[in-house]
Amino acid sequence: MRANYKLQRLFVHEPLSFHEKFDLDENQSHYLKNVLRMREGNELLLFNGKDGEWRAKIAEVKKKSVVVELVAKEREQPPASDLVYCFAPLKHARLDYMVQKAVEMGASVLQPVITHFTQATRLNEERMRANIIEASEQCGVLSISSCRSPVSLAELLANWQPERHLIFCDEAADTQNPLEILKKMTPAPLGVLIGPEGGFSDKERSELRQFPFVHPIPLGPRILRADTAAVAALAVIEATLGDWRDDG
Repeated sequence: MRANYKLQRLFVHEPLSFHEKFDLDENQSHYLKNVLRMREGNELLLFNGKDGEWRAKIAEVKKKSVVVELVAKEREQPPASDLVYCFAPLKHARLDYMVQKAVEMGASVLQPVITHFTQATRLNEERMRANIIEASEQCGVLSISSCRSPVSLAELLANWQPERHLIFCDEAADTQNPLEILKKMTPAPLGVLIGPEGGFSDKERSELRQFPFVHPIPLGPRILRADTAAVAALAVIEATLGDWRDDG
């Protein structure tokens, strides 16, 4: 069943079941009451990443909160995607954009990676979590991507599951066409690694190529910004190896 895009969607932490009632948190209540001007009887959609998507109605509008009641299950909880998105952190708005797009493109895990040329080494993990939830609410996603603490590239490689492909975007690749490489890869769980604004250093590129689970791919003839490269890479990988395919 497709997502209902006509109703407001909210992520909640409470268990979801038929006729369940609970108060939304202060921020969500304020948004529904004072921004959207919703009133008793108005409907919205709720999800918690575990119990599917539920249609709810506003049962009561209190002074400081809104009470919702679940009335029908709209969608069952699907299996979570299995795509680990590894990225060198960017600054402020560009990082917000990249996190949101990774969620929209099906990343199940977001793993920050500190590389030689990474410019932003301090991350606001609470802000990243907020961006993950906002993207999930807006694009119909039912599973909430997890966000891990930053690791060095050496730590990432040392602890990587060898049965999972790690595809890294290499501007120094010998070809311009990623499809030639991706179509030759055997079916396996996937990971994607996007470098920082300055790209990977020669030493990092050499280290990456030493591991049999690492697969360098190009992203065409142009040098892309890191946030643009993220979207381009995830699109071509999902279309070739991921869950965009009918046989996926």
